[in-house]
Amino acid sequence: MIVIPAVDLRDGKCVQLVGGEYDQESVRLDDPPAVARDWVRQGFTRLHVVDLDAATGRGRNTEIIRELVRDAGVPVQVGGGVREADRIEELLDQGASWVVVGTRAVEDVAWLEEMSARFPQQLIVAADVRERKVVTRGWAKTLPLDVVSYVEEIAAFPLAGALVTAVHKEGQMQGTDLPLMEDVAEASPWPVFASGGVTTLDDLRALDHRGVTGAVLGMALYTGAIEPRRILEEFAS
Repeated sequence: MIVIPAVDLRDGKCVQLVGGEYDQESVRLDDPPAVARDWVRQGFTRLHVVDLDAATGRGRNTEIIRELVRDAGVPVQVGGGVREADRIEELLDQGASWVVVGTRAVEDVAWLEEMSARFPQQLIVAADVRERKVVTRGWAKTLPLDVVSYVEEIAAFPLAGALVTAVHKEGQMQGTDLPLMEDVAEASPWPVFASGGVTTLDDLRALDHRGVTGAVLGMALYTGAIEPRRILEEFAS
């Protein structure tokens, strides 16, 4: 299993939110590209970048993302508010290896089908989940849609993966939702990446045993709950 540091962007800073609440910020670092370079320096070989402002309609961190992707030196997956083909193309042209699509991909399955055909193996669908229901628009809107049913509905699309975030576990340092991740991994024909609440090496081992391809880590890395060295000794980077 691969472990991927998260670089979440808000107001030009690198942040970590608690419980999926935009006003519950517990980490704020001034130089996101420097943060990204430091994760790479420590040995991680893939990064996950999210523009929280774009996801919630508060603006964009376009220049920071461009700099970060350009200077990272490793593959980067970028998401947050990606709802148009032009934005997908722009991010890929800037050097993103994969683009993460969430809100529109969930709310408009026909659009996701069209985009995945246009950009095969370059899109990762983000299914943000609170208690098994998919949430969109920066975690503000809950849909009457079970995440496993959604994955089964789009299983034929040529995607690069599915990123499942347990929003109800996000930033709380209490472990992830293992039954959720196991069920999605069983239903998904593509690699599944887990996010939200991953706090310990045991959490990572449990995800690995349940068929999850990768874990996106935020709070556990930024607070030092898991030492990067320990992660890299045991898991792929």
